[in-house]
Amino acid sequence: MQDENALREVAKDCVHCGFCLPACPTYQLWAEEMDSPRGRIYLVNQILDGASLSATAAEHFDRCLGCMACMTACPSGVQYDQLIEAARVWTEEARGPAAGAPAAGAPADRGPANGKRPARDRIARAAIFSLFPYPKRLRAMTAPLRVAQRAGLDRRLARSSLPDRVSPVLGAALRLAPPGVSAAAARPLPGRVPALGTRRAVVGMLTGCVQSVFFPRVNAATARVLAAEGCDVIIPRGQGCCGALSLHSGREAEASAFARRTIATFEQAGVDAVVVNSAGCGSAMKEYERLLRGADGGWAERAAEMSGKVKDLAEFLAGLGPTAPRHPLPVTAAYHDACHLAHAQRITRQPRDLLRAIPGLTLIEVPDAGTCCGSAGVYNLLQPAAASELGARKAESVQSTGAPLLISANPGCSLQIASALAERGQSIAVAHTAEVLDASIRGRPLLD
Repeated sequence: MQDENALREVAKDCVHCGFCLPACPTYQLWAEEMDSPRGRIYLVNQILDGASLSATAAEHFDRCLGCMACMTACPSGVQYDQLIEAARVWTEEARGPAAGAPAAGAPADRGPANGKRPARDRIARAAIFSLFPYPKRLRAMTAPLRVAQRAGLDRRLARSSLPDRVSPVLGAALRLAPPGVSAAAARPLPGRVPALGTRRAVVGMLTGCVQSVFFPRVNAATARVLAAEGCDVIIPRGQGCCGALSLHSGREAEASAFARRTIATFEQAGVDAVVVNSAGCGSAMKEYERLLRGADGGWAERAAEMSGKVKDLAEFLAGLGPTAPRHPLPVTAAYHDACHLAHAQRITRQPRDLLRAIPGLTLIEVPDAGTCCGSAGVYNLLQPAAASELGARKAESVQSTGAPLLISANPGCSLQIASALAERGQSIAVAHTAEVLDASIRGRPLLD
């Protein structure tokens, strides 16, 4: 819930030093001041001071990836995440179906951003947010995708200009779709995976939306690793979307509804911690306290308690300490820092420590590791041109390492980088941190 006075105080922390400029991917692309964090903060201040939200300002807010690299670079500790999330709410409410209605906590006279979004943009956004946060709907889409992949139609369409002429979102989605989509996601994990050996903790596990449908093996590996480390793993069947995509896209009311459902689900599970294996989801769930601040019915307190329980998988395992033996895994791998893990949650050391503790595994750093790959939730669908250029840069950096394996902790990043490499005629095995740990603990070949 937004607070105009709090936003003013956050914006005041910016001293316009410019340290954020070279860290910002969109400033790197266009060298445009208003497409930098400093420029966007200037626009936020203007709106807080009573200026209308122009279509141009809304476009600059839309172009932000929300990667939070600027927060890592900022010497003044500016909480840019709070400012860009507020700006996205203003933009979404001013240019969405209810154009003209002022956003909560924003100046009432700021006005709409020159009316609604273009019809094609509104349709694309409606399709994205009626599909991706709902695993059952997303899973239903895998059947025609499997048929298209088997016939080679997906790649032929992706290489043609037809999907982009229909909708840039459709073209981007076809290019990003993972190869070999299977029906494995239809087989749910058990509601409880018991600890192996002495029980050390009882944890809940978020299965996610995209993760559960396109990367079910990551969830299975996560549950096995946690169990091997002495955790009873509770996987509530009633869980749904955590609200990450909605929260990071300015759909505040929708995100709040998803957050309430997630909080209630894991409260009923009675767990010590909620372990998340998707960087964007973990970042969003740690923001529940701010999202529901001021909410009545006890939700503010419940949100704060839940945010305190949320742990990224690597963060949790590093804090718990290893007990399961690691078997040698002779592989050279490049590690990709997902932005919502490295910049938003400030988790960089823990996954590297876990991976380097595996005998035989050689970890290589990716050049310019702090720059976003262009995935950024649904950014690569809504801003495909910018995302494609950033993806190509990241693919080049990954390729330069010569590593045959890329390790990532976010499904969107995995899809984005694999797609960008494919565009260059290159392929590389991609694995989640959980899968690498699982292979070592079980003494099996990776991705076997």
